[in-house]
Amino acid sequence: MNELPLVGVIMGSKSDYDVMSAAVDMLHELGISCEARVLSAHRTPDQLFDYIEKATAAGMRVVIAGAGGAAHLAGVIAAKTLVPVLAVPIASTPLNGLDSLLAMVQMPKGIPVATLAIGKPGAANAALFAAEILALNDAALSSKLVAWRAARAKEVLEQTLP
Repeated sequence: MNELPLVGVIMGSKSDYDVMSAAVDMLHELGISCEARVLSAHRTPDQLFDYIEKATAAGMRVVIAGAGGAAHLAGVIAAKTLVPVLAVPIASTPLNGLDSLLAMVQMPKGIPVATLAIGKPGAANAALFAAEILALNDAALSSKLVAWRAARAKEVLEQTLP
C-alpha cells in the first residue's frame, strides 16, 4: 500500500473488476482514497487475512467486497475485522447472482455484512454507503455527498418527456 487508503475494494477474481470498477470510480469521484485488490477467500485465504489485518491496522475504515458464486469473501473478511464490510454480489454463474446475494445476506448473528444490490448498481451504492460512513466524521465529505445528491435530483427535474 503506497498511500493510506480509507476504503479497500476487494474482489475474488480479476473478472469481477468489470462490476467493482463502479465502486472504484464512485470513490474517486468523491475524492476518497481507495485500493482495489484481487484476493480470494478460497484460493488465497492466508494472503487475504494478512492484507485485512495490515490494512485495517494502517487505517482502512471500510471494506467493499465483491464476489460471485459461493461468495464467501465478504463474510470471511467480516470475521477477521471490526471495520464495516459492504458486500456486492456479482452475477457470475447461471443463477445470475442470486446465489451470491443469498450467501452474503445470510450471515450468522455476530458477523454483520451489509449487502447491496447485484452488479454495478450495488458496487456504486457500496461506494456511496462507504462515503456516508466516512462522512460521519468528515464535514467536507458530507458536503460533497449533499452536492452529489443535489446534482442527481437536478438531473431528474431537468428531464423532459416528448
